[in-house]
Amino acid sequence: MRPVLYLAITSHGFGHVVRVASVAAQVQQLLPDVLLIFVTTAPHWLIKSYVKGDFIQRPKRLDVGVIQADSFSMDYGATLEKLREIRRRSPRIIAGEVDFLRLNRAQLVLADLPPLAISIAHGADIPCWCMGNFGWDFIYRSWGGEFLPEADWITALYRQGDRLFRLPLHEPMGNFANVTDVGLTGGDPQYDLAALRQKFQLLHPKEKTILLSFGGLGFAGMPYEALAQFPDYQFISFDRNAPNLENLRKITETQYRPVDFMPLCDRVISKPGFSTYAEALRLDLPVVTLPRDDFAEGPILIKNLQQYGHHQILDPVQFAQGQWDFLRETSQPPQGNQPVDKTGTKAIAQAIAEFLSR
Repeated sequence: MRPVLYLAITSHGFGHVVRVASVAAQVQQLLPDVLLIFVTTAPHWLIKSYVKGDFIQRPKRLDVGVIQADSFSMDYGATLEKLREIRRRSPRIIAGEVDFLRLNRAQLVLADLPPLAISIAHGADIPCWCMGNFGWDFIYRSWGGEFLPEADWITALYRQGDRLFRLPLHEPMGNFANVTDVGLTGGDPQYDLAALRQKFQLLHPKEKTILLSFGGLGFAGMPYEALAQFPDYQFISFDRNAPNLENLRKITETQYRPVDFMPLCDRVISKPGFSTYAEALRLDLPVVTLPRDDFAEGPILIKNLQQYGHHQILDPVQFAQGQWDFLRETSQPPQGNQPVDKTGTKAIAQAIAEFLSR
């Protein structure tokens, strides 16, 4: 019987899809006949940029995440409304996905990390393995007030999970049972660097090449006018709405990913985000980051970045005003003595492949 893996991914940005897709691609290499079913509303091209073989995408929203206008602007009211709606509809959502799992004879659910995925798996009498560096109960609980009952509901669901692959840069995730600590996940660069240089006219040396990466939601307040201060630099961005500037290369072809350009760059400027941090750390690329204290994961990510990677922590006001003197400064070295484990993609994929091969 063909092995079938159901991949339930949170509906929030691109980072969760990136890390699950990187694992799924490894599973596909280990088990070429595996049927991968991605359950997410993320763009199809994003999955395809990581998974080279066949897969199915089921565009279902199993959770909310956070409703955001961009990577820094959160809509608490809309998030709470959608969260309550998901909770009200949860019996119907679960029933529909249980039927789907049974029809397709899925053997395992991998969740990152919609809480309903656990109930869906158990409804079909199969296990649910989770992966992540935070749970949504952790995020919502930090907001207090009307989010607390929703956080309690999610905690109760998470406690029923069969296994957790806990990624680095994590909150304690104490509500999960059977925790296995693993290393960083992410994709590997997949293009010839000389060919990239030629195709995108990247004519400056690595030390004068900067990657701007603010995730799938982008950054509406990005002060692109600051780039004019650095005519001897070249900047790379995946923001389709970025202005056309002499020293800015916009990457709009969807087969390319930020990680493909990281080896060409001196550093990456980013928001706090696991997948960008993880892919940069896996390649020993310095990270220049804006803080984000209103999202509970943010301070934890930055603390771990300081521990494991070369880094610069920016003043948001100075950054927005175009004071980018940090580019002429050397990044700070890691504060810790131990390197971070970089083998999470392989470890999770091997465990899944072994289970599906039984």
